[in-house]
Amino acid sequence: MTDRRPYPSDLSDARWALVEPTLTAWRQARTERALAFGRPPEHDLRHLLDAILYVDRTGIPWRYLPHDYPPQQTVYAYFARWQKEGLFEQPGGLLRRLVRAAEGRAPEPTACILDSQSVKTSTNVPAADQGIDAAKKTVGRKRSIVTDTIGLPLAVLVTAASVQDSIAGQQLLTHVSAEHPGIRKAWADMGHKNAVIEHAATLGIDVDIVRRDPATRGFAVQPRRWVVERTLGRLMNNRRLARDYEALPARSEAMVHVAMISLMTRRLTGETTPIWRGTCTSGPGTKRPVRATIRQRSTCS
Repeated sequence: MTDRRPYPSDLSDARWALVEPTLTAWRQARTERALAFGRPPEHDLRHLLDAILYVDRTGIPWRYLPHDYPPQQTVYAYFARWQKEGLFEQPGGLLRRLVRAAEGRAPEPTACILDSQSVKTSTNVPAADQGIDAAKKTVGRKRSIVTDTIGLPLAVLVTAASVQDSIAGQQLLTHVSAEHPGIRKAWADMGHKNAVIEHAATLGIDVDIVRRDPATRGFAVQPRRWVVERTLGRLMNNRRLARDYEALPARSEAMVHVAMISLMTRRLTGETTPIWRGTCTSGPGTKRPVRATIRQRSTCS
C-alpha cells in the first residue's frame, strides 16, 4: 500500500509498538503453516488494524471503508478471524497490565466492578438476539462488563437486552475468577444482588451492592460504580458502539475490545483523539477553527 495521510483514529508509531508483537507473532505462526499451501500475506497488519479502528470510531458500514485502506472484504475477514481466535483480548490483557504498572499498581487486580449498558440495535441484528430491557425501556442488546478499580476491562459479555443482570453477572464472575484468581472483592448495583452474591461466594469473591441514597434527587456519583460507568461512557465515543450493528454478539464483544485497545494505548502514550469543536472569533467578522481534544475543552467564549 502506498503512503497515505493518516486518519485521527490511526495508530501512531508509539501506539503501534504496543500491539505489534502480538499481531506479528500471530501472522508468523499462520505464515509458516500457509506457505506450503498458498501465497504469503499481502496486506500490512498495521493498516488492517487501522481500518478496524476507523470503523469502530466512525461507525461506518464496512463497505464504506475509504479506498486507501485495504479492501473492505479483506479487513472484515481479518476482523472476523481475529475475533474467533480471541486475538483482540490478548493485547488488551497486556495493555491492561502495562497501564496498571504505569500507575503504580500490581499487574493483576484483586477487586473488580460490574455493570451493564443497554443499547438499541440496527436492522441487520437478528430478532432472536434482541430483547427488551424493561427497566430502561430499551429494545436491543445489553453489554455487561467487568473492570478493575481503574476502569480497565476484565471481561465483556453481549446478550439480548432482556437477559437479567444477575444471570450475566454470574457468567462474568465465573470467567473473571478463572482468568484472574487473585480477585476477592467486587462491587455492583442492585441488579446484581442475591443470585450474584451467592454465586460469587462459591468462587471466593465478596460482592458489595452499592445502593443509591433514596433521598438523593437527580444525578449523583455512586461510590466505586462511577469507575465502570465512566468506562461505559467512554465506549460511546466510538460511534460503532453507540448502537449495536453487529449480527453476532461475539463480534459486538470484539468491537468493545477494539475500543478499549485504542483507549489503553492512548493512556500509555499520553495521546488524545483530535476532534473539531466549532469555531472561535479572532476578530470582527472573522472566524477560525479551533482544534481540541477529548480531554481539552475549546477556549471559545
